Amino acid sequence: MTARLVLASRNQGKVAELRRILAADPALAGVRLLDADELGVPDVDETGATFADNALLKARSAVGACGLPCIADDSGLEVAALDGDPGVRSARYAGAHGDDDANLALVLQRMRGVTDRTARFVCVAALVAPDGGEWTAQGTVDGTLTETPRGKNGFGYDPIFQPAGQRQTTAEMTAPAKDVISHRSRALRATLPAVRRLLADQLLGDQSSPPMSTA
Repeated sequence: MTARLVLASRNQGKVAELRRILAADPALAGVRLLDADELGVPDVDETGATFADNALLKARSAVGACGLPCIADDSGLEVAALDGDPGVRSARYAGAHGDDDANLALVLQRMRGVTDRTARFVCVAALVAPDGGEWTAQGTVDGTLTETPRGKNGFGYDPIFQPAGQRQTTAEMTAPAKDVISHRSRALRATLPAVRRLLADQLLGDQSSPPMSTA
């Protein structure tokens, strides 16, 4: 039996990053990483008041749909001069969910002429087991907002976020360099002990998984 872990996201940029970060852990070698699209896991409305609320909503919904251990995250940009906005509304700041270009443009518009450009990325990762066990972990990275977008890598607000101590935005950084410092990587790495234990239990038969259809 191959241990399976579901990445509860349809955002393919995020899925690629989750896969890359988890695959870097030698203890997860051979684990089959599935995503929401592969399993037909339905979307869930992000109605939570915090990043942790939303991450748990997504992971719980995915577990209910597929019966496998699921990991989800909710993340966003918090800008000091905007009183913490976009915050939990980062993915829908300009209205439509997932419109990265519009969200980024709105932040830059509201920051025009503002000298205090300090900001931070926040990520909360949530791991939920079929038996109801839950774990969360938070990762953050401080930085500043650039005046204009730079770089083509990454997604979301990456083109306008320059981590503290770096000369590049996260959209200009290579994937390995970004993974060393990113908020998502920090949150995921903090969940790894729980992930390892959960998948070991799955292989030992302590977790029961109902039949499922995979691509």
